[in-house]
Amino acid sequence: MNNIKKVQGTCHCEAVQFEIESDFMELTTCDCSICIRKNALMVKVHESAMHIIVGKDYLTTYQFHTNTAEHYFCKICGIYPFHRKRVTPDYFGVNVFCLKELDLKGIALKDIPVRSTVGAGMK
Repeated sequence: MNNIKKVQGTCHCEAVQFEIESDFMELTTCDCSICIRKNALMVKVHESAMHIIVGKDYLTTYQFHTNTAEHYFCKICGIYPFHRKRVTPDYFGVNVFCLKELDLKGIALKDIPVRSTVGAGMK
């Protein structure tokens, strides 16, 4: 898993298309109020490794609490593809279930560590 992979992703309607580069060494979950509700499994990607190919105009953001994190959603289908992180705003949390070319069964998610972050306890 130490190899960097370039993977494309989309929202459900494919109006938003993006590409990331990651080694997929770790996935994360979060227990904050929005992450629990969207049940996202995320990979952390530096902003330099995240590129919106098309559909930037179809994205809308939702912010709450400190209004630091930016949670992006497609205006058409409502899917959450990624968010800009609060504690590390130069990183995105990318919803791995929006990644098209990543064969999640082939990578065997059980072999990738999943770290649970404590977002609910953040001040």
